[in-house]
Amino acid sequence: MNRFRLMALVPFLLIAVGTGYAADQTAEEILKAIVKVRAVIHDDAVTAQSLGTEREGNGVLIDPAGHILTIGYLILESKIIEVTGPDGQVMNATFIGYDYDTGFGLLRVNKALNITPMKLGSSSKLKTGEPALVANHKGSDSVLGVRVAARQEFTGYWEYLLENAIFTIPPFQNYGGAALIGNDGSLLGIGSIFTQINVPGLGSLPANMFVPIDLLKPILSDLITAGRSRQPQRPWLGMHTDESHGRVFVIRIHPGGPAQKANLQAGDLILKVNSQPVEGQADFFRKIWALGTAGVKVPISILRGTKIQDITVNSADRYKFLKLSPEMGGKKETL
Repeated sequence: MNRFRLMALVPFLLIAVGTGYAADQTAEEILKAIVKVRAVIHDDAVTAQSLGTEREGNGVLIDPAGHILTIGYLILESKIIEVTGPDGQVMNATFIGYDYDTGFGLLRVNKALNITPMKLGSSSKLKTGEPALVANHKGSDSVLGVRVAARQEFTGYWEYLLENAIFTIPPFQNYGGAALIGNDGSLLGIGSIFTQINVPGLGSLPANMFVPIDLLKPILSDLITAGRSRQPQRPWLGMHTDESHGRVFVIRIHPGGPAQKANLQAGDLILKVNSQPVEGQADFFRKIWALGTAGVKVPISILRGTKIQDITVNSADRYKFLKLSPEMGGKKETL
């Protein structure tokens, strides 16, 4: 296989490696840094019901120490992690860290890999309309040329918000933990979900959302040494919400979580947070987080049936509700 330089992948896309780190690597060598990740999850894990107990996706080797970056839901609450390298060899791996705010997950293989890690690029330089590559662990047999459809906010029903997410089209099927690769062969993002994106003049199109790699750099050391970011944790309510015409509805309550203890229920319409009107899902999250760190009291006004009720939720640190075994972490230091 030739270098990325002027490699035509689809009619509208030509990609070039350029100079520097990737100049001495072939495309095939760069793609070897992408590995298959398989995880078996504890049966009683909080995420077992929604995400299943067997998960597969991709990860990217990012340093010589064997650290592999993936999307966190693939390995969250795992009891077994296996990594399959480009030679087909299956290796055991260790859960190292997870960051709820970004969605990144980190693991480490327990033996040396004869693979060159993929360089971390600069996702802030990736603009709407620019080309890139998406690839998974199958190497050159599964590489897709894409364009950035948007750099914009993404909200997730699980109390998740990214300010400047990367949306790409056309969609890539095996997106979980897939690598978004720039024109210099560097890693620009990690695949998270399949979604829809509104493109001016084209309407709603299927797309993938990638978590920008720049969000990893400030927290990577924390993930390796402590298993999570050392930044103060945001308040977590333990519920899933949906937005319709600017209104926010509760659709699911986590058993034993703060929302359940406060008697919030599926079907409740969120009206206000701390006496301030809620204008959409992202605004709802921001108003909660503006009150302080995990543990802060969150006053919420809801409409249940025909009655308006005021409820105070004692927020929590979401990590305390996850099944993260002490022996699985690389957590050399405590927070």
